[in-house]
Amino acid sequence: MNEKSLTTLEYFKIKQQAKQYLVTDMGQKELTKLRPFTTKAEIVLALSETKDAADILRLKDGIPLPKITDVKPFLKRLDIGASLSAKELAAVGKVLRTTSEVRRFFVNLQDDDVALDKLYETAFDLETLPQVTKRLTLSIENDGHVTDDASSLLKSLRRQIITTEQSIRDTLADFTRGKSAKYLSEAVVTIRQDRYVLPVKAEYRNSFGGQVYDQSTSGQTLFIEPKQIVALNNRLSQQEAAQKEEVRRILRELSELIAPYTSEIEANAQLLGHLDLANAKAAYAKDLGASEPFLTDDDSLYFRQAWHPLLDPKKAVKNDIMLGKEFKTMLITGPNTGGKTITLKTIGLIQLMGQSGLFIPANEGSRICIFAEIFADIGDEQSIEQNLSTFSSHMTNIVDFLDQISPRSLVLFDELGSGTDPQEGAALAIAILDDVAAKGSYVVATTHYPELKVYGYERPETVNASVEFDSSTLKPTYKLLIGIPGRSNALDISRRLGLPQTIIDSATQLVSKDSQDLNNMIGDLVQKRHDAEEEKIQTHKYLVESEQLHSDLEKAYAALNDQRDKLLEKAKQKANDTVAETTKKADQIIADLRQLRLNGGLNVKEDKLINAKGQLNKLHQPENLQKNKVLKRAKQKHDLHPNDDVLVKTYGQKGVLLHKAGNHDWEVQIGILKMKINENDLEKISVSEENNQDNKASVKRTASSGISTSLDLRGQRYEEALTNVDRYLDSAQLAGYSSVTLIHGKGTGSLRQGITKYLKNSRSVKSFEYASPNAGGNGATIVHLK
Repeated sequence: MNEKSLTTLEYFKIKQQAKQYLVTDMGQKELTKLRPFTTKAEIVLALSETKDAADILRLKDGIPLPKITDVKPFLKRLDIGASLSAKELAAVGKVLRTTSEVRRFFVNLQDDDVALDKLYETAFDLETLPQVTKRLTLSIENDGHVTDDASSLLKSLRRQIITTEQSIRDTLADFTRGKSAKYLSEAVVTIRQDRYVLPVKAEYRNSFGGQVYDQSTSGQTLFIEPKQIVALNNRLSQQEAAQKEEVRRILRELSELIAPYTSEIEANAQLLGHLDLANAKAAYAKDLGASEPFLTDDDSLYFRQAWHPLLDPKKAVKNDIMLGKEFKTMLITGPNTGGKTITLKTIGLIQLMGQSGLFIPANEGSRICIFAEIFADIGDEQSIEQNLSTFSSHMTNIVDFLDQISPRSLVLFDELGSGTDPQEGAALAIAILDDVAAKGSYVVATTHYPELKVYGYERPETVNASVEFDSSTLKPTYKLLIGIPGRSNALDISRRLGLPQTIIDSATQLVSKDSQDLNNMIGDLVQKRHDAEEEKIQTHKYLVESEQLHSDLEKAYAALNDQRDKLLEKAKQKANDTVAETTKKADQIIADLRQLRLNGGLNVKEDKLINAKGQLNKLHQPENLQKNKVLKRAKQKHDLHPNDDVLVKTYGQKGVLLHKAGNHDWEVQIGILKMKINENDLEKISVSEENNQDNKASVKRTASSGISTSLDLRGQRYEEALTNVDRYLDSAQLAGYSSVTLIHGKGTGSLRQGITKYLKNSRSVKSFEYASPNAGGNGATIVHLK
């Protein structure tokens, strides 16, 4: 971009406004070098960085950057082997500490899922030097003071200095408060030539004694070092000299420490300056009320409700400005002081800001394009020294850039062809516009010539525009009207000033009605085009919002379903844990009841105990197998069909499916019983599973009856035999047997006696007797059931 046009369009004033938001020397240097970019990649990168910084400013109040001095000169001195001063080392240390803090800030942003396009890449290019940073932070404060922790010797020397100084003050205090106080001009202790002294009246010089180091201007006061503190002052001087030498050694050591990393530190400083500039552009955009422009690919621009950035946005008139698609040349007419020149500058300056990566003073949805050059001939630059008139000044500018323009140029003419004979000026203006249009450049020009209004109608890709004038107040409104040439307001002004109506009517009849109708028609078409642009922008905005809302709803719905499934599974697991605990307790209670019944205390039927346990089993919640494909396939293998062997989980009994008795119920043959069971209470089993199951009771099943008519208890212990008898009699009763045989053998007779005692107390036993001699005699008992 040519510097003259940048100055004419006040581009450097914009940079000066942005400068106030910078805090680093490197950022200010980068801003000084900033110029509008001319490639799409550069502009997209710059705008993306500004948007990232604006998002950080909105979410986190900006990137945390302190004031940082440019350390590049210090690093160059290190490269040639020099040592840095304490303040220079403090500046380098501040760069390193800021590097670590900024990088950690961006890591936290990433952890918080803050979406950024470009600044993560910049921030993660920062190279932290933890050991060097720690040593500098420990040794040097921000103001350049070398801390006591820089070395153990320095800490020791400073303690010694404090002790010596305190001894000197204590000794001198005796002079200021004792008999010698009468010799002093003031009862104070002061320092001359780095030694502690007292202000002694000159007439007492011989009476006081000691060495004179200075005297007052009047000569009436001598600053004397009493001989009592000479040794202490000498010791203090030696300690301070040792301290200075140790500080110099520390500074040399620290300089040697960072010397190998000068390139990394310089790169970090430049990156911090770049982030500082992005921060400043975001803060400037916020205070200006600017918005992010969209970069078009069709070489058109559209500024929605744009205003000049150097004007107060609360007072500035905002206009919609477009250039590109249907027309590449715009001719603006209107009265003086009506806003033509400020409109011209607004177009050029906003385009320069956008190409520099700055947000523009216009509403959201505005578009910019890319110009390789912007040429501006604006204002009166007549020069007495160069003997240039207004016309000559304009022509000089125009001649300078006519040979440089191209299809990627934007040319801004202010009062083209003015300052000379109107007829010649209009002809010259038309010829210049034709030449620029032939080269494909974009043009915005202001003019007073009526011939150019006709030119705007006749030439392709050209449109008239004007700044509005309020005939009722006789003042300009500064509104830009694209498609409508500037009207002459002479008739309206004359009427308001009192010119007779007859004269006004005569003049009106002389004005071409076709010209008026054409103005109205063009104005209507331009308004419709503007409305279409606004509707397109609004529709696109709604589309983006709808897509985002749809995406958010899909994510929320998926998250809700996932959370619901997790909560349901968690609730089922908790319920199952409760049921398991309750079942455990119930099993213990049932075991206790059986033991009581065996001991003769209670007579509880086994089928009632099984039913009770079945009710507990029903409380178990089936857990979701949807996500467990292995279990799901295993479950599918257990689809129920007639004649399948099944286990009735509630009763712990095995049976055979007869037929389906409802949507979810089956009729099941259990022994000699037929029962209607819900399919959730059935588990399909195979013959191999049946044979492999651990049968805790000694009850035997046969294929025909399901339960044997005899129970062999021989070889069993007393408690085990009674438990098996108890279960066997309940099962036999469920099977409908009228009598069964218990084979207990003869042995010692204790098992027979225990069984006899049990049968006497059992309510399910009608009577019992020993078997016949040929069937075992008293080694077996025949039990008749009720």
